[in-house]
Amino acid sequence: MSDLTAPAREPTAGSVLFVTAVRLRRGPQGLQIDDQTAAGLCRWAEHFRHVTFGGILIEREKEEQTSVTWIDVRDLACHDRLSFVELPFAYKITSFFKQYRATRRRLAEEIRKADHLCFTLGYLFGDWAGVAALEAISQNRRYAAWFDRVEHDILRNEFSSFSFPRRMKERLTIPVMIAYHRYLTRRSAVGLFQGRDTYNAYARYSSNPNVIYDVHTQKTDRIPAAELQAKLERIASGGPLRICYAGRMAPMKGPEDWIDSIGHAIGVGVTLKARWLGDGPLFDKTKANVHEKGLDGGIVLEGYVSDRATLFSALRDSDLFVFCHKTPESPRCLIEALVCGCPIVGYRSAYPEGLVEEGGGVMTPPHDPKALGQVIAGHDANRPALAELLRQAARAGERFDEETVYAHRARLVSDFT
Repeated sequence: MSDLTAPAREPTAGSVLFVTAVRLRRGPQGLQIDDQTAAGLCRWAEHFRHVTFGGILIEREKEEQTSVTWIDVRDLACHDRLSFVELPFAYKITSFFKQYRATRRRLAEEIRKADHLCFTLGYLFGDWAGVAALEAISQNRRYAAWFDRVEHDILRNEFSSFSFPRRMKERLTIPVMIAYHRYLTRRSAVGLFQGRDTYNAYARYSSNPNVIYDVHTQKTDRIPAAELQAKLERIASGGPLRICYAGRMAPMKGPEDWIDSIGHAIGVGVTLKARWLGDGPLFDKTKANVHEKGLDGGIVLEGYVSDRATLFSALRDSDLFVFCHKTPESPRCLIEALVCGCPIVGYRSAYPEGLVEEGGGVMTPPHDPKALGQVIAGHDANRPALAELLRQAARAGERFDEETVYAHRARLVSDFT
């Protein structure tokens, strides 16, 4: 991650307003944001004279059950170039409409002050970025529409985990949300679409669509040539296959399929060590699943890993990054794996396919753990092919570093809004 205490470069563009659904909270020393958002803000401050960031202020009791590293805003080297707009947590219909007028007035004031506008669109009720876009339209201002993922597809895939009332609510609101997002995309001056899945969903509605990537890897994170060579030699020696995954253990990540794919490879004779780094709501259930299937000897669930050096060491040490993502999203973990010289192998969708167009990964049919397990077994049996896949992954990872991707997005925002 970039040095959050290093002085920011002299910016070349004016002020910018971002409105997002990123969480903010009050800590003992004042306002806090998560460490990855903090890194991103310091990158934006390299390109814009002043950055105003709108996020959702949450109460401690409303914090989601996930592991976050919180950073005090006042400790950021770029803090003198930052302002924050604390937006209400209002995802219930009643609270959203109760807060709507006051929040829109506040957003209108910020929009008038900013030279450039960028709104990260996501949901319907409680999505203040969409309200900001409506206000920008009313002020005849140009703005960038940013989508991190295809929210309506993710909701549809999670229906089975919802309560009956919520299922009914989402079934009614999804068509409205789709139309709303398409309208806001059409009215935007530039579309920023995270990965190919998101691009394919929204590009046709944008007059200026662009694929972007949101990464926080540095050029120094790339696997050193000596480490890559040592890994290639280990693979050639025929030792146990090393597999990993890093991410939240949640339904959309497919931990059950992941366990089944590893289990199938073990069942056909592959000697391997697989590790999942990350916690989440399905951690206990997945751990029990591993034990029930007798896979404790091959699979280790390591839980939350806060140390980034430990995470990247695990990626560099692994031969395959196996994933079973269930929904069209754009997870950074796939890029991080490539940067660390670890091929990505998992369920086919446009996002991972776009990352490895020139090699570095293998895609399999979605929701088919057996097919994924067979690919794992095939690479274990064909070590020269696996070695070439590693070389391709390392080359693919050279495309992605924080400095380059933020400069690209800053140019799009400053040039077209």
